[in-house]
Amino acid sequence: MNGASFTSATDPVSISSAADGVEFGTSADGFPVARIGEILLGLISNGSGDFFLASAWRITKPLAEVRRHHFYRHDGRVKDEAAFRLRAIETAEHMRELSAFSRIQTRMSASTPWGGSQLATIYAEGIVSHSTSGHGGFHLSPDRNLQVDASVRSAGGWYEEDSEWAIVALTFPDLFTGYERQCANGAARNTFPDYWEKLRGRQLSAGESWLKDRAEFDRVHADDWIVISAIISSHHSGMTEVFAKRGGNRESQREERRFLVPHEEYGRRGRFGFVIDLARHAAYDGPSSFVGWSARAA
Repeated sequence: MNGASFTSATDPVSISSAADGVEFGTSADGFPVARIGEILLGLISNGSGDFFLASAWRITKPLAEVRRHHFYRHDGRVKDEAAFRLRAIETAEHMRELSAFSRIQTRMSASTPWGGSQLATIYAEGIVSHSTSGHGGFHLSPDRNLQVDASVRSAGGWYEEDSEWAIVALTFPDLFTGYERQCANGAARNTFPDYWEKLRGRQLSAGESWLKDRAEFDRVHADDWIVISAIISSHHSGMTEVFAKRGGNRESQREERRFLVPHEEYGRRGRFGFVIDLARHAAYDGPSSFVGWSARAA
Protein backbone atom coordinates (compact mmCIF):
# COMPACT_ATOMS: atom_id res chain seq x y z
CA MET A 1 0.00 0.00 0.00
CA ASN A 2 1.31 3.47 -0.84
CA GLY A 3 1.18 6.74 1.13
CA ALA A 4 -2.24 7.76 2.31
CA SER A 5 -4.21 5.00 0.60
CA PHE A 6 -6.42 2.88 2.84
CA THR A 7 -7.00 -0.84 2.80
CA SER A 8 -10.44 -2.07 1.82
CA ALA A 9 -12.95 -3.70 4.12
CA THR A 10 -12.23 -7.05 2.47
CA ASP A 11 -8.50 -7.25 3.10
CA PRO A 12 -7.10 -10.09 5.29
CA VAL A 13 -6.66 -7.84 8.31
CA SER A 14 -10.31 -6.79 8.23
CA ILE A 15 -11.51 -10.35 7.79
CA SER A 16 -9.54 -11.53 10.83
CA SER A 17 -10.50 -8.60 13.03
CA ALA A 18 -13.85 -9.96 14.18
CA ALA A 19 -12.16 -12.97 15.74
CA ASP A 20 -9.63 -10.65 17.38
CA GLY A 21 -12.30 -8.64 19.18
CA VAL A 22 -11.74 -5.46 17.17
CA GLU A 23 -14.54 -3.50 15.49
CA PHE A 24 -13.28 -1.44 12.55
CA GLY A 25 -15.14 1.38 10.84
CA THR A 26 -14.96 4.85 9.35
CA SER A 27 -15.62 7.96 11.40
CA ALA A 28 -18.05 10.74 10.53
CA ASP A 29 -14.98 12.76 9.48
CA GLY A 30 -13.83 10.02 7.11
CA PHE A 31 -10.83 8.56 8.93
CA PRO A 32 -10.42 4.91 10.04
CA VAL A 33 -11.42 4.04 13.60
CA ALA A 34 -11.43 0.92 15.74
CA ARG A 35 -13.07 -0.09 19.00
CA ILE A 36 -11.59 -2.61 21.44
CA GLY A 37 -13.82 -2.89 24.47
CA GLU A 38 -13.97 0.61 25.96
CA ILE A 39 -10.93 1.83 24.01
CA LEU A 40 -11.43 3.84 20.83
CA LEU A 41 -8.59 4.27 18.32
CA GLY A 42 -8.38 6.58 15.33
CA LEU A 43 -5.93 7.03 12.45
CA ILE A 44 -5.62 10.78 12.07
CA SER A 45 -3.71 12.75 9.46
CA ASN A 46 -1.42 15.55 10.58
CA GLY A 47 -2.14 17.41 7.35
CA SER A 48 1.31 16.74 5.88
CA GLY A 49 0.74 13.23 4.58
CA ASP A 50 1.69 11.51 7.83
CA PHE A 51 -0.59 9.85 10.39
CA PHE A 52 -0.72 9.40 14.13
CA LEU A 53 -2.66 7.09 16.41
CA ALA A 54 -5.24 8.84 18.57
CA SER A 55 -7.20 7.23 21.37
CA ALA A 56 -10.10 7.83 23.69
CA TRP A 57 -11.93 5.88 26.36
CA ARG A 58 -15.59 5.10 26.91
CA ILE A 59 -16.91 6.79 23.79
CA THR A 60 -20.13 4.87 23.23
CA LYS A 61 -21.22 6.46 19.95
CA PRO A 62 -21.41 4.21 16.87
CA LEU A 63 -18.12 4.36 14.98
CA ALA A 64 -19.80 6.13 12.06
CA GLU A 65 -20.72 9.02 14.38
CA VAL A 66 -17.29 9.49 15.95
CA ARG A 67 -15.48 12.75 15.16
CA ARG A 68 -11.93 13.96 15.63
CA HIS A 69 -12.72 16.04 18.70
CA HIS A 70 -13.72 12.88 20.59
CA PHE A 71 -10.06 11.84 20.72
CA TYR A 72 -7.81 13.36 23.38
CA ARG A 73 -4.63 11.28 23.42
CA HIS A 74 -1.76 11.08 20.94
CA ASP A 75 -0.17 7.60 20.89
CA GLY A 76 2.59 8.05 18.33
CA ARG A 77 3.02 7.94 14.59
CA VAL A 78 1.50 5.23 12.41
CA LYS A 79 2.59 4.63 8.81
CA ASP A 80 -0.78 3.86 7.19
CA GLU A 81 -4.09 2.06 7.67
CA ALA A 82 -2.55 -1.38 7.42
CA ALA A 83 -0.25 -0.50 10.32
CA PHE A 84 -3.21 1.02 12.19
CA ARG A 85 -5.24 -2.18 11.86
CA LEU A 86 -2.32 -4.31 13.01
CA ARG A 87 -1.82 -1.97 15.97
CA ALA A 88 -5.48 -2.35 16.91
CA ILE A 89 -5.28 -6.15 16.77
CA GLU A 90 -2.06 -6.00 18.77
CA THR A 91 -3.84 -3.86 21.38
CA ALA A 92 -6.67 -6.39 21.61
CA GLU A 93 -4.17 -9.21 22.12
CA HIS A 94 -2.43 -7.15 24.80
CA MET A 95 -5.73 -6.68 26.63
CA ARG A 96 -6.49 -10.41 26.44
CA GLU A 97 -3.09 -11.25 27.89
CA LEU A 98 -3.58 -8.68 30.64
CA SER A 99 -6.83 -10.33 31.67
CA ALA A 100 -4.94 -13.59 32.26
CA PHE A 101 -2.51 -12.01 34.70
CA SER A 102 -3.15 -11.60 38.41
CA ARG A 103 -2.02 -8.03 38.77
CA ILE A 104 -3.55 -6.39 41.82
CA GLN A 105 -4.17 -2.65 42.04
CA THR A 106 -4.18 -1.30 45.55
CA ARG A 107 -3.18 1.64 47.66
CA MET A 108 -0.25 1.34 49.99
CA SER A 109 1.77 3.75 52.07
CA ALA A 110 5.13 3.96 50.33
CA SER A 111 7.74 6.64 49.78
CA THR A 112 9.23 6.45 46.29
CA PRO A 113 12.02 8.45 44.61
CA TRP A 114 9.22 10.36 42.84
CA GLY A 115 7.04 11.13 45.87
CA GLY A 116 4.39 9.33 47.84
CA SER A 117 2.72 6.38 46.14
CA GLN A 118 -0.86 7.10 45.08
CA LEU A 119 -1.59 3.78 43.39
CA ALA A 120 0.31 0.51 43.44
CA THR A 121 0.08 -2.45 41.08
CA ILE A 122 1.39 -5.75 42.40
CA TYR A 123 2.73 -7.84 39.52
CA ALA A 124 4.02 -10.64 41.74
CA GLU A 125 5.58 -11.02 45.17
CA GLY A 126 8.36 -8.48 45.40
CA ILE A 127 7.51 -6.70 42.13
CA VAL A 128 5.36 -3.60 42.56
CA SER A 129 4.70 -0.66 40.24
CA HIS A 130 3.97 2.68 41.92
CA SER A 131 2.28 5.75 40.47
CA THR A 132 2.74 9.18 42.05
CA SER A 133 1.37 12.62 41.20
CA GLY A 134 4.18 13.27 38.75
CA HIS A 135 6.02 10.09 37.86
CA GLY A 136 6.38 6.45 38.85
CA GLY A 137 8.18 3.19 38.41
CA PHE A 138 8.86 -0.26 39.79
CA HIS A 139 10.24 -1.36 43.10
CA LEU A 140 11.84 -4.78 43.48
CA SER A 141 12.42 -6.56 46.76
CA PRO A 142 16.08 -7.37 47.57
CA ASP A 143 15.66 -10.97 46.41
CA ARG A 144 14.02 -9.94 43.16
CA ASN A 145 16.58 -7.20 42.59
CA LEU A 146 19.43 -9.69 42.79
CA GLN A 147 17.99 -11.36 39.68
CA VAL A 148 18.61 -8.20 37.65
CA ASP A 149 21.84 -8.14 35.65
CA ALA A 150 24.52 -6.35 37.67
CA SER A 151 25.29 -3.95 34.81
CA VAL A 152 21.85 -2.32 35.08
CA ARG A 153 20.87 -3.19 38.65
CA SER A 154 19.61 -0.32 40.81
CA ALA A 155 21.13 -0.36 44.29
CA GLY A 156 17.80 0.55 45.90
CA GLY A 157 15.63 -1.60 43.66
CA TRP A 158 13.83 1.37 42.08
CA TYR A 159 13.32 1.54 38.29
CA GLU A 160 11.62 4.63 36.83
CA GLU A 161 8.80 4.33 34.32
CA ASP A 162 10.31 6.08 31.29
CA SER A 163 13.03 3.60 30.39
CA GLU A 164 14.26 1.63 33.41
CA TRP A 165 10.98 -0.28 33.62
CA ALA A 166 12.26 -2.20 30.59
CA ILE A 167 14.94 -3.77 32.78
CA VAL A 168 12.22 -5.20 35.01
CA ALA A 169 10.19 -6.46 32.05
CA LEU A 170 13.18 -8.18 30.44
CA THR A 171 14.25 -9.71 33.76
CA PHE A 172 10.78 -11.10 34.47
CA PRO A 173 9.25 -11.53 30.98
CA ASP A 174 6.56 -13.99 32.11
CA LEU A 175 4.86 -11.17 34.03
CA PHE A 176 4.42 -8.95 30.96
CA THR A 177 2.36 -9.15 27.78
CA GLY A 178 3.88 -9.65 24.36
CA TYR A 179 3.29 -5.99 23.54
CA GLU A 180 4.93 -4.88 26.79
CA ARG A 181 7.92 -7.12 26.08
CA GLN A 182 8.18 -5.66 22.59
CA CYS A 183 8.18 -2.12 24.02
CA ALA A 184 10.70 -3.12 26.69
CA ASN A 185 13.00 -4.61 24.08
CA GLY A 186 12.96 -1.35 22.12
CA ALA A 187 13.46 0.79 25.23
CA ALA A 188 16.43 -1.28 26.37
CA ARG A 189 17.96 -1.32 22.90
CA ASN A 190 17.80 2.47 22.69
CA THR A 191 18.69 3.33 26.28
CA PHE A 192 20.82 0.45 27.58
CA PRO A 193 22.58 -0.83 24.44
CA ASP A 194 25.37 -2.69 26.26
CA TYR A 195 22.83 -4.56 28.38
CA TRP A 196 20.72 -5.32 25.29
CA GLU A 197 23.72 -6.69 23.42
CA LYS A 198 24.62 -8.91 26.37
CA LEU A 199 21.03 -10.12 26.67
CA ARG A 200 20.53 -10.81 22.95
CA GLY A 201 24.04 -12.01 22.18
CA ARG A 202 24.76 -9.70 19.26
CA GLN A 203 26.20 -6.27 18.52
CA LEU A 204 23.89 -3.44 17.54
CA SER A 205 24.49 -1.84 14.17
CA ALA A 206 24.39 1.87 13.39
CA GLY A 207 20.81 3.12 13.49
CA GLU A 208 19.55 0.46 15.92
CA SER A 209 20.16 2.28 19.21
CA TRP A 210 19.62 5.95 19.96
CA LEU A 211 22.13 6.04 22.83
CA LYS A 212 24.82 4.09 20.97
CA ASP A 213 24.39 6.31 17.90
CA ARG A 214 24.54 9.40 20.12
CA ALA A 215 27.77 8.25 21.73
CA GLU A 216 29.29 7.67 18.29
CA PHE A 217 28.16 11.11 17.11
CA ASP A 218 29.74 12.74 20.18
CA ARG A 219 32.96 10.82 19.64
CA VAL A 220 33.27 11.70 15.95
CA HIS A 221 32.35 15.37 16.46
CA ALA A 222 34.07 16.02 19.80
CA ASP A 223 36.10 18.89 18.33
CA ASP A 224 33.61 20.12 15.72
CA TRP A 225 31.42 23.18 16.05
CA ILE A 226 27.87 22.00 16.84
CA VAL A 227 24.88 24.32 17.02
CA ILE A 228 23.42 24.85 20.50
CA SER A 229 20.83 27.51 19.59
CA ALA A 230 19.41 29.04 16.42
CA ILE A 231 17.10 31.79 15.20
CA ILE A 232 15.94 33.01 11.78
CA SER A 233 18.08 35.99 10.92
CA SER A 234 16.25 39.29 10.56
CA HIS A 235 19.39 40.82 9.09
CA HIS A 236 20.22 38.28 6.38
CA SER A 237 17.41 36.92 4.24
CA GLY A 238 17.28 33.15 3.86
CA MET A 239 19.76 32.58 6.66
CA THR A 240 19.63 31.13 10.14
CA GLU A 241 21.86 32.67 12.78
CA VAL A 242 23.29 30.05 15.12
CA PHE A 243 25.44 29.75 18.20
CA ALA A 244 27.83 26.81 18.20
CA LYS A 245 30.31 25.25 20.60
CA ARG A 246 32.96 22.62 20.03
CA GLY A 247 31.39 19.31 20.93
CA GLY A 248 27.95 20.92 21.32
CA ASN A 249 27.98 20.91 25.13
CA ARG A 250 25.99 23.91 26.34
CA GLU A 251 27.43 23.65 29.84
CA SER A 252 31.07 23.51 28.83
CA GLN A 253 33.40 26.49 29.18
CA ARG A 254 34.67 26.06 25.62
CA GLU A 255 34.60 28.93 23.15
CA GLU A 256 31.29 29.90 21.58
CA ARG A 257 30.90 31.29 18.07
CA ARG A 258 28.14 32.56 15.79
CA PHE A 259 27.61 31.40 12.22
CA LEU A 260 25.16 31.97 9.38
CA VAL A 261 23.60 28.85 7.84
CA PRO A 262 21.08 28.73 4.96
CA HIS A 263 17.52 28.01 6.18
CA GLU A 264 17.01 24.96 4.01
CA GLU A 265 20.27 23.39 5.03
CA TYR A 266 19.64 23.95 8.73
CA GLY A 267 16.17 22.44 8.31
CA ARG A 268 17.81 19.16 7.26
CA ARG A 269 19.84 18.86 10.47
CA GLY A 270 20.30 15.43 11.98
CA ARG A 271 18.70 14.12 15.15
CA PHE A 272 21.79 14.87 17.26
CA GLY A 273 22.41 18.39 16.03
CA PHE A 274 23.83 20.46 13.22
CA VAL A 275 27.56 20.30 12.58
CA ILE A 276 29.17 23.45 11.23
CA ASP A 277 31.25 23.02 8.09
CA LEU A 278 33.93 25.72 8.36
CA ALA A 279 34.54 25.51 4.62
CA ARG A 280 30.95 26.56 3.83
CA HIS A 281 29.43 28.24 6.87
CA ALA A 282 30.68 31.73 7.54
CA ALA A 283 31.66 32.81 11.02
CA TYR A 284 29.53 35.84 11.89
CA ASP A 285 30.08 38.81 14.18
CA GLY A 286 27.51 41.23 12.81
CA PRO A 287 24.15 42.41 14.22
CA SER A 288 22.26 39.64 15.96
CA SER A 289 18.63 38.55 15.95
CA PHE A 290 19.01 37.00 19.40
CA VAL A 291 17.32 39.08 22.09
CA GLY A 292 19.86 40.52 24.50
CA TRP A 293 22.87 39.80 22.30
CA SER A 294 23.91 43.48 22.14
CA ALA A 295 24.11 43.75 25.90
CA ARG A 296 25.88 40.42 26.09
CA ALA A 297 28.44 41.42 23.46
CA ALA A 298 29.11 44.67 25.27
